[in-house]
Amino acid sequence: MSDELYETPAEADTSDLRAGKRITVTEAAVELAAIDLRLRQLARALETPETPVELDSLIESLRGHAGSHRGQAERMARLARIVDGGIPLAKHFPHRGEGWGAAARDSDREDFGGPAIIPTENQLDLLAREGARLVKKGEETTTFPEAMKGVGLGWESKAASARRRRERDAEVDKQVLRTKCETPTCQAGDGEPCRTKHGRISEQPHTGRLREAEATVDARLGYLGDNPVAVLDA
Repeated sequence: MSDELYETPAEADTSDLRAGKRITVTEAAVELAAIDLRLRQLARALETPETPVELDSLIESLRGHAGSHRGQAERMARLARIVDGGIPLAKHFPHRGEGWGAAARDSDREDFGGPAIIPTENQLDLLAREGARLVKKGEETTTFPEAMKGVGLGWESKAASARRRRERDAEVDKQVLRTKCETPTCQAGDGEPCRTKHGRISEQPHTGRLREAEATVDARLGYLGDNPVAVLDA
């Protein structure tokens, strides 16, 4: 199983990471810095374990991971200053002149992932560097709060959307086995996988059975097709 798909019920409880309903960028930066320190402390402690075992490779690995988290913490701390409005940003992307945030709503950009209504971390870093250049020239800039007024209501990140899709697909897999297959050559019942017309077991359910299972799950979870209901456009 890949690390990307390794998920447990415990990770859904993020209440200890945030003071409010959602985690702030500042809180994330502090947590990453704490993870960096914790890993370095663990590496130091493992230099003298109670049991005589050489852990040099593990210690080096922990310190390497700590360094990675330290870099992430520093980037998140800078991003926190940006989203709080402490760093001036360019109103438009350099060279191409396209707007971002609320100003990108009416744009028709097709490349670079489409209109930058919800900017990425890298895009904000670019806008901050361009903003610093404009400040030196005495030209007008903006801030993240100003540029994002009215943007983000009901927004869901790509990672959250992908996770919800995985959860939905897992529920569909379970529901398929609870749904009777109406294909004349199959007729698989509760808990039975579909079979080919020659009686061989197949991991791929017949289309009708799959569609019925999807409809049942989508109604239960509040999905329409591939998209969650009540998640508004940015």
